[in-house]
Amino acid sequence: MPEHAHILLFPYEERYSIAGILKGIKQPVSQAYIPWCQENRPASLEKMRTGLAKPRHRFWQKGGGYDRNYWTIEEIQKQIDYIHMNPVRRGLVQRPEDWEWSSAGFWMYSKESKIRIEKRYLTFS
Repeated sequence: MPEHAHILLFPYEERYSIAGILKGIKQPVSQAYIPWCQENRPASLEKMRTGLAKPRHRFWQKGGGYDRNYWTIEEIQKQIDYIHMNPVRRGLVQRPEDWEWSSAGFWMYSKESKIRIEKRYLTFS
């Protein structure tokens, strides 16, 4: 989506830190994007200005996000469908697989995509 992201995570290990995972995703993105904006889209920085000395700009929304835990294949499939349909509901594309930053094409047709889903982890023993 233009102003937000949906990420469905399935940690490999039984013991993990969701805070550490999110920091590992969020920190490098914001550290790369803010300098990029300074050079390429300075007007975008105004939308990220915090009014503080540090941090001057905030790429990610303040707070921990909107976390949910899903325990069954049915719940996970429902969330994947919801995520894939999001750009269609917003009127950005006609079909989910047409959204460039979606895993829908890969998920439905194994079509090359910028975003992939590891289907092999969607089984429970």
